[in-house]
Amino acid sequence: MASLQALKVLLVDDNQHMRTITSAVLQSAGIRQVREASDGAAALEVLREYAVDLVIVDFNMFPLDGVEFTRLVRNSPDSANPYLPIIMMTGHSERSRVYEARDAGVTEFVVKPITAKAILDRIQAVIFHPRPFVKTDGYFGPDRRRTTASNYKGPLRRAADQAKGGSSAA
Repeated sequence: MASLQALKVLLVDDNQHMRTITSAVLQSAGIRQVREASDGAAALEVLREYAVDLVIVDFNMFPLDGVEFTRLVRNSPDSANPYLPIIMMTGHSERSRVYEARDAGVTEFVVKPITAKAILDRIQAVIFHPRPFVKTDGYFGPDRRRTTASNYKGPLRRAADQAKGGSSAA
C-alpha cells in the first residue's frame, strides 16, 4: 500500500482506545500522517489548521457527533473542503443510522468492530474510486446511488418525477 503513504488522515472518535486501534491499522498500511480529535468540534478546529485528504469519524460523539460534523463539512460556508472524503465508523448499523449518515454526506460507512480489511477497503474506495458529488436543494455530497442505470435518459429518473411535470426525454 505504498500509494497510501502520502495520505493525511484525520481520525475522530471520542474513545481513545478506538483511536489507538484505528491509528494502528492506518500505520500498518503505511499511513504515517494521522491527526486525532476526540469529537466533531475539535475535528473542525483541526481542519481549519491542517489540510487533510480523508476523515474517519465516529457516529456517536458529544458535543458534536459525526453526522453533524459531516453536515458542517459539506454545507458550512467556511468549510475548508466540502469535497473531503468522510468515512463514518459506528457500532450502530441499523438502516436508519446508515441512511442518516448517507443523507448527511458521508462518503463511506464501516461498522465496528472494525477490521483492517474493512477500513483499508473503504479508504481505497474513496481515494481510488471517488463518487461524483451532487448538489440539490436538500443535499450536497457524494452521489448516493452506487450504480448508474444504463437506460437512464434524462435528469428525472423516477415515475414520481414524471408526475411533477418533468420529462425523461433527453
